[in-house]
Amino acid sequence: MRAWVVRAGREGEREQAALDEGLAIAGWTGLGDLTDSRWRDDIRERVAAAYPDEGARVISNWTGQLYRFRHEIQVGDLLVLPLTSGNLAIGRADGGYAYRDSAPADLRHVRHIDWLVKDVPRAAVRQDLLDSLGSLLTVFELSRYNGAERIAELVSSGTDPGRPDADTFAAGLTSPAKLYDAVSKRSPGDPLKLSNRDFLSVWNAARRYSTVVDQIEQDLSLLGLTTTPAFTEGNLDSVITVLPLGDEPDRERTSAITRSGIQVEEEAEQQPVAYLVSNLDAANRPPESVRVGDSLQSAMTLMILRKYAQLPVLDEEDRLRGVVSWESIGRARMSNPSADLAEATAKAREADRSDDLLDWIGEIYQTGYVFVRDHDLKVCGLVTAADLALQFRARVRPFVLIEEIEQRLRRVVDAHIPLDAMRSVVKGRRPDSVHSAADLSFGAYKHLLKNDENWRRLGWAADRDLFLNWLEACRGFRNDVMHFSPDPLTDDQLAPVQGMLDLLRSLDPNS
Repeated sequence: MRAWVVRAGREGEREQAALDEGLAIAGWTGLGDLTDSRWRDDIRERVAAAYPDEGARVISNWTGQLYRFRHEIQVGDLLVLPLTSGNLAIGRADGGYAYRDSAPADLRHVRHIDWLVKDVPRAAVRQDLLDSLGSLLTVFELSRYNGAERIAELVSSGTDPGRPDADTFAAGLTSPAKLYDAVSKRSPGDPLKLSNRDFLSVWNAARRYSTVVDQIEQDLSLLGLTTTPAFTEGNLDSVITVLPLGDEPDRERTSAITRSGIQVEEEAEQQPVAYLVSNLDAANRPPESVRVGDSLQSAMTLMILRKYAQLPVLDEEDRLRGVVSWESIGRARMSNPSADLAEATAKAREADRSDDLLDWIGEIYQTGYVFVRDHDLKVCGLVTAADLALQFRARVRPFVLIEEIEQRLRRVVDAHIPLDAMRSVVKGRRPDSVHSAADLSFGAYKHLLKNDENWRRLGWAADRDLFLNWLEACRGFRNDVMHFSPDPLTDDQLAPVQGMLDLLRSLDPNS
């Protein structure tokens, strides 16, 4: 048994038909019947003929999705349909591919599905599986993290059991008090280690917002615990050790930390959360490298095979001795055509994983990269200008989405709702301080549009209760992103605001 996701269109336009008729429905309205398409190449030819303006990559991608829908989904497999309500519908395939000539163009490619449940809340699904659902593909398999078995368990019990390789011990640490108990029961030679992700879940947190960090630091101080490295460092999958800090010395006059043999770095009290170099995923992935004494040919071959612009040159202790790049090779061979690796090795800059990322942006911009060392001075990562661009996109995208939602709400409210009505929902300040929708708080829109007359004035053909629920989810999201966090937002965490923005664009396409 396998588990698949088959979406119901970019804006869920096929959702109701899928649920009402017991179907999984693929789009591709320009494509005809695939019943006789036995091979992938057959489907590729039909896709290319139906969409002649698309490039080879798009054709290949669409071919793969349609091949899965036509051939790989088998009777008995589980199907997941993400719903516009935020819930999930889960069913079982009970028929093969069919093409319906007489159906509307976007409802012709179908598979019959026995929908088993139609209202699984996302809150019942663990984050790793939710992340797997966050693909832009219309048809894809949930092949990671034991997806099929977990989807089956969601159907039978309504609970996601999590990954079979997940840290079940960490999953039981559901409160700071339980964390303390677990740490206190450990021997110095067997300290508690867990990922930042599992550590945050003790406080029911998914990201390191400044408010979350403040609360955790206060609780750790009260419990007499500390972490090394600091839980504010690294990414969410980085492993930290939780140690007792406040216990009294034993008969040998040593602390539990000293007895554990683990070096705990001294930190300034109330160290502020910052964008550290270690917060980038690339800073936690040891790069491929060459060693002192290797041939220059081996370095060049690896660079060509991997399409690398540079490689670190490491000694036997994994410490950086320099960098070899196409530029350094060119410089070395201009003076000596038979230059070896040592002659082509140039000086390299090295950031500590605990450094503030902002301090290194200029260097990365100038050179295109910087190597990262860990607390043992070993190379643990390579940060490039491309990594900075991805980080910038991840940080800016939520604000851009929220800003467009607010701008669209302001325009439509200013155009259709009288000023007196806007002033009537103002709380805590003078109503005459409101001169337009721009003076309203984000939360005021919910109260404004609860009014029957105000909603009718908009003339929107949308479900008001559902709209207001999603608007409230966007308000909570907006408040959260205003608190600093070094952790990127997943597509699933962005789903409420992206969905609201798509809806607003549909309801008021000219604004």
